[in-house]
Amino acid sequence: MGADSGAGAAPGHSVPWRKVLWEHQPYPDNYVDQRFLEELRRNEGIRQYRYWPVVREAGLVAQQLSCVALFITIWLYMEQSLLSPTTLLWTSLLSAFLGYGLYQALRPGVGSSCQPRTRLADLQSATIFLSFTFGFSPVLKTLTESVSTDTVYAMSAVMLLAHLVSFPYAQPSPPGSLSLNAALFASVCLASRLPGALHTFAMLSCALLMFALWPCLLHRIKECAPGHFPGVCVSVCVGGVGGLGSQWLGGAVLLALALGSVILLCPLLLVRLQRHKDTIQGPWDEAEIHEDLIHFIH
Repeated sequence: MGADSGAGAAPGHSVPWRKVLWEHQPYPDNYVDQRFLEELRRNEGIRQYRYWPVVREAGLVAQQLSCVALFITIWLYMEQSLLSPTTLLWTSLLSAFLGYGLYQALRPGVGSSCQPRTRLADLQSATIFLSFTFGFSPVLKTLTESVSTDTVYAMSAVMLLAHLVSFPYAQPSPPGSLSLNAALFASVCLASRLPGALHTFAMLSCALLMFALWPCLLHRIKECAPGHFPGVCVSVCVGGVGGLGSQWLGGAVLLALALGSVILLCPLLLVRLQRHKDTIQGPWDEAEIHEDLIHFIH
């Protein structure tokens, strides 16, 4: 590439160079003049992050990690017969009613474009799920009898990790199909290792409540009551650490360190490393068409 020392004409050429392709010019194809770098732009359109808003958004990741820890804690209590399936079912049912009432109370304003579901439709969906889950609980209980326990635990761990990785944190309501399916698959694997069919039914109902319905309520709280969102996330994280600590102290310490890293350390690294970000835009970039081209299609 060559650069001109004049305003637009190269040495030995009286014709000024123009940045066009349809005109024959006495210059090499890769020639540019000194005005080439005048259109250089740095960090155009870069979003500047602040620490505490990033910490607030990271709370969604931390509470989802705590939900997984709570689910594992409940399964450990069920496996050790420290929690009866009847108690878990009644607790889940009460939590579902309270959560549904809060979800309805936090209904968006009139300007919302989405059509809300009726209570009858919600009741039908819940009845269908509970009926099918209760009917297939004996089948799910014996689903992994021919699979070794170590394999079941490994599959559950991988699926719970896939749930955390694929969870749509930007728009968690409703949760993504891959994330929800991975969580339910892990729930079926773990529930099949419980003593009876009622244990399996209670565990799957709890899994649906935690991995499918809770993200919808949390998203509604974040939208309609943003002042209470950090407190809810902190409560879930404390519950996850405390619940896991009642069964495995080392796991609770690891979870607390992971939550601290996600909530405090990762946002700090993001804000600190942002100052070193350097992107350049210029005439070498591909052309962007900003005009609406829909009328050309018809």
